[in-house]
Amino acid sequence: MLSSWNDSLHFCRWPGVHCSRRHVHRVMILDLFSYGLVGSVSPHIGNLTFLKTLVLQNNSFHGKVPSEIGGLFRLRVVDLSNNSFEGMVPTNLTYCSEIRILNLIDNKLEGKIPEELGSLSKLIGLGLSKNNLIGKIPASLGNLSSLTTFSAAESINLEGSIPEELGRTRINFINLSFNRLTGTIPYSLYNLSNMRYFFLGANQLDGSLSQDMGVAFPHLSELFLGANRFIGPYSL
Repeated sequence: MLSSWNDSLHFCRWPGVHCSRRHVHRVMILDLFSYGLVGSVSPHIGNLTFLKTLVLQNNSFHGKVPSEIGGLFRLRVVDLSNNSFEGMVPTNLTYCSEIRILNLIDNKLEGKIPEELGSLSKLIGLGLSKNNLIGKIPASLGNLSSLTTFSAAESINLEGSIPEELGRTRINFINLSFNRLTGTIPYSLYNLSNMRYFFLGANQLDGSLSQDMGVAFPHLSELFLGANRFIGPYSL
């Protein structure tokens, strides 16, 4: 694919590159989904100051996510999933206050979920599953009042309780399965009446479940709560 990225064709016509009609020759979208790319991402990506959408999903990128991405203040969609990015979850992305979608699923990121993610006030979707994350889910994520999708499953070493503050969001898809989460399911989550996918299975959660889960979640499509330590009956 990159063989066609040469001077014989204007870069706005290169595969995966979409330029602004209003701002001539300014790249707005870089969509390299499943192009079989290998290597690290150049720090020169920080020169794409008009970039709104960055999709590198399903390639073989490795190394750290360039800190220069944090200077792309117009970014709304960042999808780096299904690669081999390493290092910590990049806190520099929190400077991109316009981000709606942040998808880092299926990489080799490690460390804690940054509390700073709670400052991305316009965030709708946050995907962190299938990394090597540790520690607790920060209560600051409850500040994401527009959040509808949150996944941090199969990180294995996430621990502690599920923050009560998540009930202040608009989550309708939550997947925290296959971790080491403890404590009870926060009652505040049962207030998320638009919940459709509720996956908290394969943790160490305990206590009793809401007797009125079917009433609390009238739109529920899929439920996974198995392999925990719940007691007592519940109904759907």
